[in-house]
Amino acid sequence: MARGIGSSMTELAMAGEQVSGMSELALASEHGQRMMGNLPGYYSTSRIMNSVMYAQGMELDMLRQALDETLAQYFVSTATWGLDVWERELGIAIDPAKPVEQRRSVVLSKIRGIGTVTVSLIKSVAEAYDGGTVDVAYKPGEYRFTIKFIDTLGVPPNLDDLKRAVEEIKPAHLSVNYEYKYLVINQVQAMTINEIQSHKLTDFAPFIPV
Repeated sequence: MARGIGSSMTELAMAGEQVSGMSELALASEHGQRMMGNLPGYYSTSRIMNSVMYAQGMELDMLRQALDETLAQYFVSTATWGLDVWERELGIAIDPAKPVEQRRSVVLSKIRGIGTVTVSLIKSVAEAYDGGTVDVAYKPGEYRFTIKFIDTLGVPPNLDDLKRAVEEIKPAHLSVNYEYKYLVINQVQAMTINEIQSHKLTDFAPFIPV
């Protein structure tokens, strides 16, 4: 008799664990959990209903994710696999090997470069590539202008793309110079070894023989 009671208790415990495990299925899905919450309370212990809510919830979760990813492609700042479409529309060479951030900056710069060429336009285009503050100094008497990188240390990684974009939008009679920001001696002397090692070699001012 005692063994029969013990056996029954064990079976009840195992059944309880199974129900608990099945209840966690629906909770694993955001939509499954939401749908389960709209059902009468006695369904919470139903293995069948939990399995149904889990299966349907996971499908809805994946659908929502797919919709969010698709919507993201409509904005350059969040586009990933949709960058190909932007690049084709704007006549930009597609290079899947290039980092996504650099590809986005090329697209943004191309969009910003549409219109009458002004100092503010060139500044906007340059900042789209650099991702930081850029100063543009126009010297009409010398028929040139200078693009100075304020925030970025060293040479920007996608400088060649920027140069091509600037050449496309600037008037042909103007030349352009680029000025870069480097860590100079007095700044380096105030840094610790770890701080120095955290910087790329290109962040430091190049040695120019006198």
